[in-house]
Amino acid sequence: MAEKKRGPLLPMAAGCLAGAVEATAVWPMEFIKTQLQLQSRAKGGAAPPYAGMVGGLSYTVRTTGFLSLYRGLAPTLVGSFPKAGIRFGLNAAIKDSLRDGEGNLTMGKNFVAGLGAGVCEALIIVAPVETVKTRCIEADMAFVEGLRHILRTEGLGGIYQGAAATALKQGSNCGLRFMWFNKYREVVTGSGEREMTPLLGLAGGMSAGCFSTLGNNPFDVVKTRMQGSGAARYGGTMDCARQIMAKEGVPAFYAGIIPRLGRVVPGQGIIFMSFETIQTMLEGTGIF
Repeated sequence: MAEKKRGPLLPMAAGCLAGAVEATAVWPMEFIKTQLQLQSRAKGGAAPPYAGMVGGLSYTVRTTGFLSLYRGLAPTLVGSFPKAGIRFGLNAAIKDSLRDGEGNLTMGKNFVAGLGAGVCEALIIVAPVETVKTRCIEADMAFVEGLRHILRTEGLGGIYQGAAATALKQGSNCGLRFMWFNKYREVVTGSGEREMTPLLGLAGGMSAGCFSTLGNNPFDVVKTRMQGSGAARYGGTMDCARQIMAKEGVPAFYAGIIPRLGRVVPGQGIIFMSFETIQTMLEGTGIF
């Protein structure tokens, strides 16, 4: 049985709400992941303040307090509503355009739908929000203060720093996640013959998050470096990747992967579970 067509408005609304729930729930892991990726340690250089997730959490709470773990959340939370809405709504629209005569989709088409949605959300929402978030975390600034600083020192173009790297990261992220989750849903529900329960949605989202993180962490590292205050040292996305490889080696591309897994795996479980649940609830209202 082919997946039911719903149109983009319902998944867009459900995605907006689910995105806000997910961002708030797992932000401390995103904070530590960003700090780890910003620490550029050349071979033989000085050791960074901390080298792992637990050490990072402990160091941050000890030196700047528990609430500092939520620095940078404001711009991400503001962006989470439209970001997740675009992701789920556009993914649904692209999927509907790619279905065959019987309404079915291959894994490849699911990847393309997710990729397209991810690139669009990256260029419209994620790039500026992630740049402000990264600077707020790096400079210990509040959202409005960080935004003003970027606009004052670099102009409007400063908030789109690293846009190409962000599109690569977000596009591959969404492509891998939606490809995985849609295949998972097809298997566990018998192509729609059984109900997709919240617990199944949580498990499917967590597995999709793990799969996508392991597959595209190098893009995430390059994206973070290109959005940090030291981005001027790089001639572009590819030059950034080349410099990381030459100066720090392959392991640098997997910096922050443990806290990123700690954020993304439960986060994707939460967002996919919330999305499926909220979408069913909204569908029952008869509004969409």
